[in-house]
Formats: sequence, structure tokens, C-alpha cells
Amino acid sequence: MNRLKSSFGKVPSIGFLVIIGIILSLALANPAMAAAKKSRFVMAIGAEYESVDPHVKYDVPGYLPFLNMYDNLLRYQGNPPKIVPWLAEKHGVSADGMTWTFYLRKGAKFHDGTELKADAVRYSVERLLSMGKGPASAFLPIISKEDVTAKDDYTVVFKLKKPFSPFLAIIPMLAIVNPRIVKAHEKDGDWGAQWLSTNEAGSGAFVMKEWKGAAVGFLLEPFKDYWQPWPQKRLDEVEVRIIREISSVVMALKKGEVHGGQTYIPAEVVEQLQKDPNVRVEPHESMRVMVLRMNNARLPLNDKNIRKALSHAFNYDAFIKDILKGMATRNCGPNPRNLWGYPKDAFCYDYNLEKAKEYLAKAKTKVTKPIVISYQMELIQTKIAAELFQSELMKIGVPAEARADTWPKLVASTKTPETTPDMWIHWVSTYYVDPDNWIGQMYDMANHGAWKASSWYKNEEVSGLLQKAREVLNQAERQKLYEKASQIVVDDAVDLWVYNTTEYQPLHKSVRNFQFCPAGSGQEYRTLYMEE
Repeated sequence: MNRLKSSFGKVPSIGFLVIIGIILSLALANPAMAAAKKSRFVMAIGAEYESVDPHVKYDVPGYLPFLNMYDNLLRYQGNPPKIVPWLAEKHGVSADGMTWTFYLRKGAKFHDGTELKADAVRYSVERLLSMGKGPASAFLPIISKEDVTAKDDYTVVFKLKKPFSPFLAIIPMLAIVNPRIVKAHEKDGDWGAQWLSTNEAGSGAFVMKEWKGAAVGFLLEPFKDYWQPWPQKRLDEVEVRIIREISSVVMALKKGEVHGGQTYIPAEVVEQLQKDPNVRVEPHESMRVMVLRMNNARLPLNDKNIRKALSHAFNYDAFIKDILKGMATRNCGPNPRNLWGYPKDAFCYDYNLEKAKEYLAKAKTKVTKPIVISYQMELIQTKIAAELFQSELMKIGVPAEARADTWPKLVASTKTPETTPDMWIHWVSTYYVDPDNWIGQMYDMANHGAWKASSWYKNEEVSGLLQKAREVLNQAERQKLYEKASQIVVDDAVDLWVYNTTEYQPLHKSVRNFQFCPAGSGQEYRTLYMEE
């Protein structure tokens, strides 16, 4: 008769079998004992997701689904950000800078298991340009969908309409989508946008596990067949959780209910979190410029003297030193201080109410009704800035109203001068690392209708300088053009530029290997893991 034997060849004792039975019974009663504890990362976001379509939504919250569920030909990594090969192993360019060729790596798969090939890149460009939303504004002036071809399964050729110096810089903005999946979900010629607003069709490191709702969040899990090898320690699940109130985020961080939070947090909250043993706050120099946008196309802010008066009425020092506790650097123009193209002798508007009154006296326009300063209700810092500015304007006899609104509604309002707020507060982040991302997108008249150009500034000379800077290939020459354009824009007091950001990223103490990049604000989670 065969008898059960241990690995040592001996018959196990009755006591040994009883112990094994107890362990198995406990494991069956508690499945957590039967499997390794899952590594789960919860990220708190303050703004709801009306869409996670990477060809529709391209702002800081939009980077999270973009970087984790999708891939691009090239990607920004590190700080300062550098472009590295991604889906494209290498690329080449013609001598005139008009033709760019990308050579794809073999074996990269979409989440449905099909291989990602050149035609998917071609289709993604076609979809992006046809929809004309999100990152399309960077591509539309320089390329037509007919000018992107799949030479073979692993070679994609882009033929530009004209030389465009920042071309490589914008390539990481192009997410590659799965044509088979998207086409299967098209409705009434919408390019699958309705379906893709709450689903995904990517090849990125994470797969959409569950969509919970625009105001609730969503779950991600690792894509096992991702083309890059997964590190030994990695996340098993990512939850993106919408939490509007910063106080609720702070409490959840301290309790370990969430492991990361939005980086737009008040300085006093940063100081509070720095003292908590369960939380660490990582400072990272960024390229995010805070802007108080002014509608130059409508009364009373179409008067340059009114704009200059307002430029001298904001208390920059009090805001940066007192409210932000010095956790930011004064930025006097549209480009970040730590990027080429920022004038070395940049003029700064100072806080001077007497100068403000002098400019009001010179103005042909009189401010007879309140200037509405719209701020993002999700972000407390914008509320503080609006209310501070409102109180200063009252001192010089300018009526003003601070008004809360949501980010999606503010962006949607900027399609026309008539619907754009008098003023609204936001940041211009690092969508691509080139002055064109800031001054080029904000003040070239060709971009009117995009939220970054919502000051509706009209200046033929500035638009000409910015257009030329895109066509010149020599960086030293481009730098001179951007510096000159910046000086004109600042002299015209188009907007109020407040500071360049140091992002203070709060993380639970268990989070490891957080990788920050200004392009995306550290929202790529492939390298993260948790450790008790």
C-alpha cells in the first residue's frame, strides 16, 4: 500500500498532518493568506475626468491616463526632461528638416494582444488631426494626415508642410491608439470618442480595469505583456480616486488610505505634511508657470493701461513669500526661468499701487463694473490668488469679483472671446520642452480658440517672431527670437506671470521609486512599488 511521505522520505506524524490541516483551513477561510499581499497605489486627484481619451484631454490630470495606458514614439524622462526612444527605437531626419522617419521596435503589443505596427501610428495621427482637440493644436499647423505614411510594418514617415524646429519635442504628445478597437466603437463618425472617454485602447504599462465614474475615478492593473520588462518590485493595482477637498486628501494621506496627492497644495499644508511621520513630501523643480490670464479682446482689459495697472496691483512678494512660504520662484514672463528663451534682463512688474493708479489715470477706458477673476474650485491656491488680487484691486478703486468654476468649464469657455472670462487663473505646464510650448502657444494669433491662447492677444510682430522661431533650426537664433517676443509681450502687459513652480509631491511613507519628470508631473507609475 502506498503511503504519504515527506520530502525526507519519512511518513509524516499525525501532529504534522494536523498542523498542515489547520494552515490549509485558515488559508481557505482567509484568501489573503493564500496569496501574497497585493501592492496597491491610490492617487488622489482634485479634478474629475470628463474624458480619458488621449486625443481629447491633454492637461496635467490628463497626463495620468496618457502616460500609464498609452505609449508614444518618444517619451520625456527625468528632470531636467530628456527625450528617450520609446516605441521608436531610432529616428532620422532629412537635411532640410522636412522629412522624419521613425523605426518601430518589434513585438510591442496593444492590450488586446495584437502587435503595434506602423499603420497604428498613421491612424493615430489621422484621428488626432481629424478630431482637432487636445494635443492636435501642436500638430495641425505643420502636418496633414495624408503626409504620414506607413512605409512598412515598422517604419513611419512624417513629411512636414514646413520646417518645424520643435518637431521632436512634440512627438511625445502623440499617443498611439489601437485602430481595431477604436473603429469597432465608432458612433456617427465620432472616431470612437464617446467610448474612449471612459475606456482605453492603448499599449501602455497599465490596462483599464474598471471605470467608476468621472467624479469617482478608475482602476488600473499592469499589462503583463508590456514590451518593457517589469521590475521585480511593482504595483499590482493603481486606483485613481477623485477627492476635491484638500483637507480630505491630507487626512487620507496621513491614514494611509491614499498614497499620493495633487501637487497644487497650499504651503501651510506642505509644512503640515512634512511633520507627519507617515508622509514624505518630495520637492521637484518644474517648468510650470502660474498665469493670471487677461482677456485682451474685451472691455476693459483691451486697454493696455488698464492691464499695466493690474500688473502693478498684484502683490507678488506677499503671495510667494507669505502665502507660498517661499516655495516658488518669481517668474516675470511667459517662459519658465529655467528654460532657454527667457530674457536675461527680463523686466518684472512689481507690486506698486501708486504706479497702478497712474496707469488707471492714463487709461481711455474706465472700469465701471466688476472684473471677474475666475479660479479653479478644485485648487485652493487659485482661490487664494483670486481673493488676494480682488482685495488689492479694491484699494485702487477697481471693482472685482472672485468666482469659482471647474477646470473643464473654464477650458470650454475659452473657445471665443465673448465666452472667455475677464481673467482666469491657471498654470502652463510642460507639455513639451521648448519655448513654443509657452510663449509660442500662448501669444501666436494662429492659436486663438485654444485655452492656452485665451488672452486673445493680437500682435502681428509677435506672431511673426514666433512663427519664424518655429522654422529656424539654429537654437541660438531661435533664442533671440523668443527673447524679443517675450519682451514685447511683457511690455504689452498681456497677462500676469507670477512664478515658476517647485512641485511638492506628497507621498505616503510606503511609496518607493517615485520618478519625477516635469512633462507629466511624475504621474507615470511603471517604476513605483510599495514597501511597508
